[in-house]
Amino acid sequence: MQDESAVPLHCHDVVEELSPVARAAWGGFLRAYATIVRQLDAALMAEHNLSLSSLDVLSKLAAAPRGRLRMTELAQSVCLSPSGLTRLVDRLEHEQLIERHHCEHDGRGLYAAISERGRAKFQAAQVSHLAQVREQFLSKFSEAELAQLGAFWERLAPSISPSLKKGDDEPFSR
Repeated sequence: MQDESAVPLHCHDVVEELSPVARAAWGGFLRAYATIVRQLDAALMAEHNLSLSSLDVLSKLAAAPRGRLRMTELAQSVCLSPSGLTRLVDRLEHEQLIERHHCEHDGRGLYAAISERGRAKFQAAQVSHLAQVREQFLSKFSEAELAQLGAFWERLAPSISPSLKKGDDEPFSR
């Protein structure tokens, strides 16, 4: 039996529970996000054999100057861990959707560049993806509600990822 006096004092601190309204808001956000992401990912896989994360990477590369980003820049702009991004880039390269190139000025750095095949796949997938975004999310709200949601997300954006530049916080919208 463990001596209760050996338990750190902070373990006995009282944690204030969320109010029912706060719990409904937070839980609703999490459920909605998980459900919509699952639906969007499944639709992309079924129609284009492309994951939502893959579309995100292709989107960032397609929008980048010369269709390429340093791997470090790409890692900062997508919602993946560095190791997760490396595995995804490996798959996309194997599928010939992107190419890796050494940086001219830094032999240690690598660029990820969208290939012509990747650009074509991205453009085709983007059309059906945006149709799904409209069906699964946008159609559920009026223009006024969408404006309000946009203001809410903008309020949260700086605390979520201060490194994002204006325009980079809209995944898959290009």
